[in-house]
Amino acid sequence: MAEAIRGAAAPTSGLQDHVSLDTHALDQAVADVTARALAWAATSVADRVTLLETMIADTYAVAEEWAAAGSRAKGYESFSTEGGEELFSGVGTFLRMMQAFATSLRDIQRSGRPHYPGPVTAKPGNRLAVRVMPASTFDKVLYSGMSGEVWMEPGVTEAEIQATQAELYQNPSAHAGVSLVLGAGNVASLGPRDVLTKLFAEGKVVVLKANPVNDYLVPYWERAMGALITAGFLRIVSGGAAVGAYLTGHDDVDDIHVTGSDKTVEAIVFGVGDEGARRKASNDPIITKPVSCELGNVSPVIIVPGKWSRKEMAYQAAHVATMFTNNAGFNCLTPRVIVTHSQWAQREEFLAALEATLAAIPTREAYYPGAADRHASFLAAHPDARQIGAANGRALPWTLIRDVPASNVNDMCFNVEAFCSVTSEAVLDADGTVDFIEKAVTFCNDVVWGTLSATVIVDTATLKDELTGAAVEQAIADLKYGSIGLNLWHAMSFAFSTTVWGAYPGHPLTDIQSGRGFVGNAFMFARPQKSVVRGPFRVSPTPAWFATNKNASQVMRRFLAFEASPRWSKIPALLLAALKG
Repeated sequence: MAEAIRGAAAPTSGLQDHVSLDTHALDQAVADVTARALAWAATSVADRVTLLETMIADTYAVAEEWAAAGSRAKGYESFSTEGGEELFSGVGTFLRMMQAFATSLRDIQRSGRPHYPGPVTAKPGNRLAVRVMPASTFDKVLYSGMSGEVWMEPGVTEAEIQATQAELYQNPSAHAGVSLVLGAGNVASLGPRDVLTKLFAEGKVVVLKANPVNDYLVPYWERAMGALITAGFLRIVSGGAAVGAYLTGHDDVDDIHVTGSDKTVEAIVFGVGDEGARRKASNDPIITKPVSCELGNVSPVIIVPGKWSRKEMAYQAAHVATMFTNNAGFNCLTPRVIVTHSQWAQREEFLAALEATLAAIPTREAYYPGAADRHASFLAAHPDARQIGAANGRALPWTLIRDVPASNVNDMCFNVEAFCSVTSEAVLDADGTVDFIEKAVTFCNDVVWGTLSATVIVDTATLKDELTGAAVEQAIADLKYGSIGLNLWHAMSFAFSTTVWGAYPGHPLTDIQSGRGFVGNAFMFARPQKSVVRGPFRVSPTPAWFATNKNASQVMRRFLAFEASPRWSKIPALLLAALKG
């Protein structure tokens, strides 16, 4: 496959479309926050906490309307299982992130830096890992059995970790400036979460441009973040590619953060067409200000062979199906390659269970532009793909492309992000389980496109085996992804917020792939390399975020109420709702 089409699909319109713009309002938005940049730097930690507390209350007040708007736009009822998903990923993760930053700021008030729960442990490659989840006693109850670590870059000592935490707050005025955030169009919380990172972790005031796909959310964002807007620290603007192009080149914008596709970032940095290609080839950017970005990924899920019980098989089929169907497959973290061992005795059983689970999950509206064309391109390359569920109206079937040999390194399943309801299975030949694990890591690192996120699934008995357990731990260390899940969907690294979320470090702008820089990072670490989240191989009751949880809507409403104002008195009702799933 030609290198030119690796990664995400090309944007539906170029960033430099020639349209007539009324730039006065855009200039005014930039001028408004520019005038308040030093005021933000001078804002005390206590006042920043107050702003967060106000936004938490305001977000909760608008949460139902916000989530209902998202549900309508994506074609489902707000009190459905899918509606519960919209509450969690669209609003709940924003609330949790604000609470995490507020906790860190209170620590800074008391002692100058955020206090991570720990411990700090040594990892292969001269790296330290800091335990950041569970971050509270509440977390231990609500996320029982789950944990999260932030791994640091090689050579960083614990003393350096602590000395460089929250460096912004040692000299806020030195970090003052204006950030442009170009929001994504798929998940409702992404733009607001990026705003939090820029303001509270990096010290910049912000102009947020909504993606045209979810521009309908702006009124709810304005209410949720009204305290920042009133204070002049945030402006939200709307518009398409031409608006983005104008703002990226604005003299008063100091840096840019993009959540989207690698093609969009290339168009911003190097331009479009033949001239853009020439500039990229010669590393001659038209934008020289700092650019951070969280982009796409052909996210792999490695299935380590083992002997699974019937209940374990059903659980993991639901687990992987949830990863795939969440948000109709319009996530940068959606699994696109399920890596299996050709000699695994239960391989066919797992794939059959996965297909049966998918058949029971209603198909969803393909709301994101270009989805039908992307879907068709994969079917053209793989006409034997399994299409599961009804394609009614704008809905696309869940589509599984099975039996793709891992040796077909140029197959589009491995190097083009589908960004629709398509996933695939890569089949690896190996001499036993340990050899499979090692080959799977090499395949994911060297063949699969992107470095954002990956998950490893391995049963308890296999993990306890001395040889295979050690091989799994080495795989976690060797996988070059910004977030890695072990028996837990890597998306929880995004949701926890105390972990970091972004691509594995090292991408130059000429090969940006999944991006550069991290968001989240509520403990404000200076040199993170990746996050690792872990969970049990099987838990009961069914996790609230599973697509098979029929009570997800009620659980997520309880979750939102808790995150808005954590109280022990709210735990019983939340746990009772979870038991009904």
